[in-house]
Amino acid sequence: MMQYNTIGAHAAANLTIDEASEGQRIDNFLAKTLKGVPKSHIYRILRSGEVRVNKGRIDASYKLNIGDTVRVPPIRVAASKKEITSAPATSQLEKHIIFEDEVLLVIDKPAGFAVHGGSGVSRGVIEQLRMERPKAKFLELVHRLDRETSGVLMLAKKRSALVALHEAIRNNQTDKRYVMLVAGEWIEKKKRVTLDLQKYVLPSGERRVNVVVDKSKDKYDEAQHSETIFYLKQNFAGFSLLEAQLITGRTHQLRVQLAHLGFPIVGDDKYGDFTLNKSLVKKGLKRMFLHSAETNLRHPISNVQLKLIALLPPELQKFTEKLTLVKLETK
Repeated sequence: MMQYNTIGAHAAANLTIDEASEGQRIDNFLAKTLKGVPKSHIYRILRSGEVRVNKGRIDASYKLNIGDTVRVPPIRVAASKKEITSAPATSQLEKHIIFEDEVLLVIDKPAGFAVHGGSGVSRGVIEQLRMERPKAKFLELVHRLDRETSGVLMLAKKRSALVALHEAIRNNQTDKRYVMLVAGEWIEKKKRVTLDLQKYVLPSGERRVNVVVDKSKDKYDEAQHSETIFYLKQNFAGFSLLEAQLITGRTHQLRVQLAHLGFPIVGDDKYGDFTLNKSLVKKGLKRMFLHSAETNLRHPISNVQLKLIALLPPELQKFTEKLTLVKLETK
């Protein structure tokens, strides 16, 4: 796509819409095409009729079709001094790819890597991959993982795949499995947990989630139903290794549900046992023990069944081995 990020005026451009932009709103298309142009300016040129689709005026909600011709008027914008225009010499994420074809890219996201920039993070997975693949016409996150969570992360390389995958997720047609280590000895082999969760914001601006206990309060209408099936994989001395099957996919769902039940995920710096976490750092666990281990779903285009697996990272595997040794020594 054309980028308007240098000082000076540009001649009007006529852009033809391909599959990568099909179904996208014109305002979002322009925001992505006109790098560095304020949203307020984009809406101004839309209202004034300077932007035309197939020679006709449109409003900001117009959705693009394949073959549409979009007239983009001359834009004058000052260049950003911090802009990075070249890809890094070495790839950071190519070695983490576990599946790729013409419409889908799946990586084993490392812990500590945000999925997108913002909140003090200059570059996340999506920005990094776009830099590593400057010729990619389309690349978007299908879903998110918390920064400290590792494992299966899906990205769409075509808009049609993105739309299909979002529909599959909404209709509960994906099977996502997570592995986590929690504090405490979990007894039940299988446990279905349903709780109502509510988002709130700390004075610092940080986003958090809690369990709604008092359903009589006015704000209960804002709560979201959450549901998970937990399976016991192994007990250790004072810890339990669990597998979680997501039924819903709410923000911080597993972390909040388990903390509420009295089994916080070890290493969790938001909802966990902070004293325990500090002691575990000295024993080698320097991250949250939460991993997206497996996702099963139909391919968004071919409809072939996919089983996407990300093995437990070495640092987490090593820590469970230490717990196994401790368990054996205490017998």
